Amino acid sequence: MNILNFIFNTAMCMSVFTQETVIVRPKEIDDVLINPGIGFMTFQRFNGDALNPGKSWTEGYPIVYQEFDGDLENKNHPMTSMAYFRVYWKFVEPQMGEYQWCLIDKALETSRERGQTLMLRIAPYGTGDDNDAPEWYRGMVGKERQLPVEKWRVDPEDPRYAKYFGQMIRNLGERYDGHPDLESVDAAIVGAWGEGAGSELLTQETREALVDAYLDSFKNTPLVMLLTDQKTNSYALSKADVGWRVDCLGDMGGFNPNWSHMQDYYPQAIINFGVRDAWKKAPVTMEVCWVMQHWKDMGWDIDYIIDQSLKWHISSFNAKSSAVPDEWWSQVNRWLKQMGYRFVLRKFTYPSVIVPNGQLSFTSWWENKGVAPCYKKFPLALRLKNDKRTEILITAADIRTWLPGDNLYDDAVQLPSDMPLGEYDLHLAFLDGVFNKPKIKLAISGKQPDGWYHLGKIKVQN
Repeated sequence: MNILNFIFNTAMCMSVFTQETVIVRPKEIDDVLINPGIGFMTFQRFNGDALNPGKSWTEGYPIVYQEFDGDLENKNHPMTSMAYFRVYWKFVEPQMGEYQWCLIDKALETSRERGQTLMLRIAPYGTGDDNDAPEWYRGMVGKERQLPVEKWRVDPEDPRYAKYFGQMIRNLGERYDGHPDLESVDAAIVGAWGEGAGSELLTQETREALVDAYLDSFKNTPLVMLLTDQKTNSYALSKADVGWRVDCLGDMGGFNPNWSHMQDYYPQAIINFGVRDAWKKAPVTMEVCWVMQHWKDMGWDIDYIIDQSLKWHISSFNAKSSAVPDEWWSQVNRWLKQMGYRFVLRKFTYPSVIVPNGQLSFTSWWENKGVAPCYKKFPLALRLKNDKRTEILITAADIRTWLPGDNLYDDAVQLPSDMPLGEYDLHLAFLDGVFNKPKIKLAISGKQPDGWYHLGKIKVQN
């Protein structure tokens, strides 16, 4: 009897031992991570291109493509995952109903080749003789005349504006909504450069017609809108998850010594226009006022500017492809480590042994050390790999819900019935969803050359 008890207890101990839970606590790293949809972006340029000289920049015109030498590094500017293309309506639709989609196609293709996605704005017009509304539209509505807003070159209350500009946007959405290389669309409706001047004066009928052109046409690609006025921003948010952007980040009194965007407009508008919580579902993106060198020349406090943008949950920043002042690189790197999302895997548990056709149950604790979630659904996957077999198992995790702070995700994934017995390396990654390749870099050690993160060993046995 004692011998039987001994055998039984020994067997139980062996069973517990073989089924032990593996606990993994990865080491956090402090690197700047270049990840989808966050960080600095290039402007009218791509990774590897020369920057704008001095304090100048270009916008609104078809991209002048530089000869590419194969080196993706950006001298005096962070590496980026995004490129921003802003182009005037007249170049996209030079003849009524005839679209130069090749301008956008080439920008998307080049972005992909340079490891980027594209943010796009089509502005109705600029302020110069060569960037008016399309000639065919100007011929239709007549010569410029004085309008209630200085930066209106055509009357947005003329029903033909919403009809034709809106139709162009709808055709844009039909062609590009959900394109894997299109990061987001910057929704311009009125005003020079598409910056929304006078949007608060629009009738509700016109406002809705222009905004709906975007909301109806882009169901899959994220939309962002300028912080313009309560009626326009609130209307868009009442119908969809729309992000917001500002185009004068850093202004500390450059237009008026007694007034600034940073202290007298943005903090108030974010609350008054109803966008305070929009960041939880859609991106916040910001553009430099002038260029960063101008901030330095004016003696503005870079740390204050950065901290305010982080408080407003910034995900991406357009520095207009202008150089970062040498003395500010430590601050910029601090910014990049908090902008958008930054995932640290704090703890991961899994069984040491699983069986073919069984479930691999796991628990995970993540910390998002950034100031925003990730706005695209990159699937969380586990991989079992040895010399005989590689098996990728997709979880149901939706990282779009992982707000800053702690996030827990526990799940179980099914092994195939024909899984060969043996020992495997267990890896983890967030995949691009198209090619099943790792897409997001984590702030932990253990990254393998192919982008997967090694967690430990796991046995498959009967």
